[in-house]
Formats: sequence, structure tokens, C-alpha cells
Amino acid sequence: MRFVVKIAVFLIFPPFFCVAQTLELVPLVTGAKTSMRGLAVVNENVIWVSGSKGCVGKSLNGGKTWEWLQPKGYEALDFRDIQAFDAEKAIVVNAGSPAYVLTTLDGGKTWQENYKNTDTAIFLDGMDFWDPQNGIIFGDPINGKMQLLRTADGGATWQNISHLLTLPMQTGEAGFAASGTTIKTFGKGKVWVATGGVVSNIYQSNDYGNTWRVYACPIIQGEASTGTFSIDFFDANNGIAVGGNYLKDKDNSNNVLYTKNGGKSWFKPSVPVSGYRSGVTYITKRICMATGTSGTDVSTDGGKTWRNISALSFNAVKALGRGAILVGGKGQIYKANISP
Repeated sequence: MRFVVKIAVFLIFPPFFCVAQTLELVPLVTGAKTSMRGLAVVNENVIWVSGSKGCVGKSLNGGKTWEWLQPKGYEALDFRDIQAFDAEKAIVVNAGSPAYVLTTLDGGKTWQENYKNTDTAIFLDGMDFWDPQNGIIFGDPINGKMQLLRTADGGATWQNISHLLTLPMQTGEAGFAASGTTIKTFGKGKVWVATGGVVSNIYQSNDYGNTWRVYACPIIQGEASTGTFSIDFFDANNGIAVGGNYLKDKDNSNNVLYTKNGGKSWFKPSVPVSGYRSGVTYITKRICMATGTSGTDVSTDGGKTWRNISALSFNAVKALGRGAILVGGKGQIYKANISP
């Protein structure tokens, strides 16, 4: 089934006019035996996904066909996040305890266990990389301290750097592993981490996690099911945060914000998204897409106004060229095509 929606994209050209574009949501996979939250788009051909039942999926032709993998011995894990570098190398992180980080260097044929933590309180939420060698993972707090892991050798080893974030988290403040996208790296050393629950904050570092500062995020918060569930940054200044209350996924009360100064302050759009959203991505500086279990929205002005384009349920979204890939909890993978 195809869902075609026309949206107006405001591109500024003398003497100033609007260009209408067509947005198509095209199913690539339906009914896969896994609930997917992890998504890594390497390029227009190479796409990796991850999910429950220890499943990892890989496409080498832009989503036309898929190979499904299950790392042996880890079939019971829920891989909430995946980072891929090419057709051969990918890293997955699971949610819950014990916590594992696994790496494949041969396209998923074999997997290496690079990290294991059996602490009953460990819960890893998301991962991102600055470059092929340097990456970071964050997790829920233990004894009030956010858990932080860092690699400088492409994921072969992980160092616990939780002590470097000296700012304590509040009781009831934690991260969400709804899509692996409450963490975002950028450039040389910049990283943002978003939290939620009783309070929602943005933790930001400019030096690979060595020093940190914290900014309040005025998204809906106050309950364990509320807060920021996904962030994305187009550059060092322009970013978007989405979330809400996953127990009330059609409620759109204060669940999307945008920043113009790197997360120091946040602004409400004049027209919000239509419900709880667990994934957001920049396609261009002006065209953005947010998705969640109650639907998908598109912005054509950098997040200042949003338009609902589908009620289909998804968990995560990542840009792919001039479109995007979306994955969901019922084994579905869709491609959003935007064309003139």
C-alpha cells in the first residue's frame, strides 16, 4: 500500500515562489519478526536496522532486498541502537541488563563481544560516532550518575568515562531507548544527550565528553513516560527535540521544540507535531521529519511548523538522500521519497 501526500516546500528564489513537492511513503518490509528501533543509513545503498529477538537487518541496494541476521548466543536481546560504517562493519547495543556491545567486521557473519556489564541497574540508551574511530554511548544513571562509555579504536574497546560528567542527574531523570537517537554527535568533539522523565535536560560537550554543561529542555516532563525521545542537529546551532508521553501517543502537548543556539535555549513551533514522537531527522536544513507510534509529520521551515502526513506507526527515522527511512514495532520498514 502506498501513501502519497503533496506538501509545499518553501524554497526562496527570486522573485519568491513556492515549489510543491510530492511525498511518498513506500513499504520496503512488512511483517518482519522483530520490533525495530535501531536504524543506520550509511548511504543511499547501505542501510542497517536492529531490533528485538536479537535481529539485525541489512540492505545493500537502498532497501529493495534485505538480509536478516541473528548474532549467535544473543538471540534474546533487544538491539535498540545500531551504528554502521559500510557494508561490512556495524555495532549494536542492547537495552537492559546485562548490557552488551557487539561488532561485526564481515557483514554480520560473525560478531565480537566488545563490552559486557552485568550490573542489574545498567541500561544503555543510545550511541553515536564522530568518525570511524571515536564514538560514545550513554545510559541511565547509576547512583545518580549518567553512564558514559567512549571508544577511540572503532568500538574494539570501551572506556567508562561516567566520572567526567560531574553534574548529578535528578531523581526520576533518565534516558529513553525508543530509537537510539537521544544522543547526537557533530563535528570534532561536539555531542548532545537528551534526558526525560521527572525532568528533561540537554547535556552538551564540545570535547568528546571530557567536560560537560547542562541546559534545561522545556519539553513536556514530570512523569516517567514523558520527556525528550529524540534529537537531531543540522549544524552546531540548529537542532530539534521531539518526545511527549508514550502512554498518550496522540497527545501533542508541548512535545516538539527547536533551538538556534546549540541547545542553550528552545522554542515552541507555531504548529506542533500531531502526537508523541520518538524519532526526528533533518533531510535538509528546512525539510525535517518526525515520527512515532501515532504517526509522522513533516516540516518545511526547519521545525517552526509541522504537518501530519500519515497515521502509520513507526519508532525511528533517518534521512536518506532527499528522503528518509522509517522503521517500526510491527516489523515494518518504509521509505519516504520526496520529489518535485
